Amino acid sequence: MEVTYDLTGLHEIAKLIIAKAKYKTLLFNGEMGAGKTTLIKAICEFLGVKDVVSSPTFALVNEYEGDGNLIYHFDFYRIQDEEEAYAIGFEEYEYTGDYLFIEWSENIPNLIPEEAHIINITIEENGLRKLFFDV
Repeated sequence: MEVTYDLTGLHEIAKLIIAKAKYKTLLFNGEMGAGKTTLIKAICEFLGVKDVVSSPTFALVNEYEGDGNLIYHFDFYRIQDEEEAYAIGFEEYEYTGDYLFIEWSENIPNLIPEEAHIINITIEENGLRKLFFDV
């Protein structure tokens, strides 16, 4: 699926992603500033999260509670190797059955679950975002 959007359409994109997703693990790829965290915030709002959603760049993982859902938001931008992901117990999160939203998953290639969707976001020349979702 390919969708072009701007910030005013984020909530519709969030609904679409959750409606189309077969798996609860979503990998968000895109350059710095592409809008990965912003899209994750919109998805979390759609899932009923009332807390402030922010990038877990330094903590590596943030946990949110939505309407009957736990959501784990990972940001692996700053890790040096997969051992750091092991150190926070990343493997254990995979078996919870909860939502896993992972930014910079390319930094943990050997730890990615098989049942995961890839969401690539690019910035277009006109400032719009283009989303590619592997459903």
